[in-house]
Amino acid sequence: MAARSWEEMRTSIEDRLVRQTGHDVAWWNALVAEQPDLPDEAAVRTWLTGKGVTGYQQMLLVHERFGYPDYLLATGDDLIEAQYADRPALRLILDAVLALATHLGQVDVQARKTYTSLYTPRRAFAAVRPTTKTRVDLGLRLDGVAPGGRLLDGSKTAGGTVNVRVALATVGDLDDEAADLLRRAYDANV
Repeated sequence: MAARSWEEMRTSIEDRLVRQTGHDVAWWNALVAEQPDLPDEAAVRTWLTGKGVTGYQQMLLVHERFGYPDYLLATGDDLIEAQYADRPALRLILDAVLALATHLGQVDVQARKTYTSLYTPRRAFAAVRPTTKTRVDLGLRLDGVAPGGRLLDGSKTAGGTVNVRVALATVGDLDDEAADLLRRAYDANV
């Protein structure tokens, strides 16, 4: 299962921008460029919010105006390699999670700078983050499920898209219980 590149995500966000506003990136870039009082990112974000452009669409237009960070120009595979460069043993855990995810249904993998997100056709349902040199956190979006027992608070695991997490130090920690939690997260978000 290959991680989607920024270019693929960018295309998806562009499509969403057109659906949301009726205008493409070039149109918005020209409109932003015409505004005399947008000297910095905060001003552009405020102005775009006033125009009803929020979320990823806003992020895209801000990057269009001020430039893209290096991590957005890297391939998905490059981002994942960088996440595990100093902890190669933990990469096996990510690979095991991705292998499990292939049996759940349609899953898209999107690499970020510090974690890897798993998406149903609808939205993110899980994230894998190499949190320390000896542990990976499997973040899960299980709305209405509170931390307790093996489930830890996951609110800081993946940019707020997950609410609980399971700590995994070895592939063996990805046991039947963890696999069932991953399936529950997928089913709840499909």
